[in-house]
Amino acid sequence: MSRIAIVTGGTRGIGEAISVALKDQGFTVAANYAGNENRAKEFTDRTGIAAYKWDVGDHEACLTGCEQVAEELGAVDVVVNNAGITRDGTLHRMSYDDWHEVMRVNLGGCFNMSKACFPGMRERQWGRIVNIGSINGQAGQYGQVNYAAAKSGIHGFTKALAQEGAKFGVTVNAIAPGYIDTDMVAAVPEPVLEKIVAKIPVGRLGQAEEIARGVAFLCSENAAFVTGSTMSINGGQHMY
Repeated sequence: MSRIAIVTGGTRGIGEAISVALKDQGFTVAANYAGNENRAKEFTDRTGIAAYKWDVGDHEACLTGCEQVAEELGAVDVVVNNAGITRDGTLHRMSYDDWHEVMRVNLGGCFNMSKACFPGMRERQWGRIVNIGSINGQAGQYGQVNYAAAKSGIHGFTKALAQEGAKFGVTVNAIAPGYIDTDMVAAVPEPVLEKIVAKIPVGRLGQAEEIARGVAFLCSENAAFVTGSTMSINGGQHMY
């Protein structure tokens, strides 16, 4: 019987690549999404991966959503906390709502999903939690105090929860992607994007599949001795 994995933000971009990679590795995958019904339906029709809608920043919604997945697919063995949003702006112009919403979804989502699934993993003595951080949580980024703080918090969250899970066979790791060729990055103005690429030693944006392969490894039996780690996949842009 295959293990069950939930990927938040799992129907688009990096999340879609992760969902497909885990399915290819033999997991039964539930792809969570927040709002784009048409994209989620197209994703499911194309991949055969079930999509489930809830807001990862809503604690009760996560508890209910994870319970639904467990009832329909089986007990959850793997959680990939990938869902994230941006509300960029300098601190001078950033509203409290912009700050709070990014923290609620990006960092709060990690807590909510882990809180929902970690107890079962402990009880069954096996689990994998992979949190998607960011190069900007490691190095900071102008105009992203909210996003950088949330992603940096994810790295600390990962190290702390890894210590709690280790003796129960539950590993907790993070991946810090650099700039990846997704819709989010495509929205960056071309002159700015050219400057970003110029700072990447390998000379290009990353591909979503390159992040997915890292997640697939961390979710595998081969990564049983890896916990509390952050894997940087950024083309050498930030060597941390």
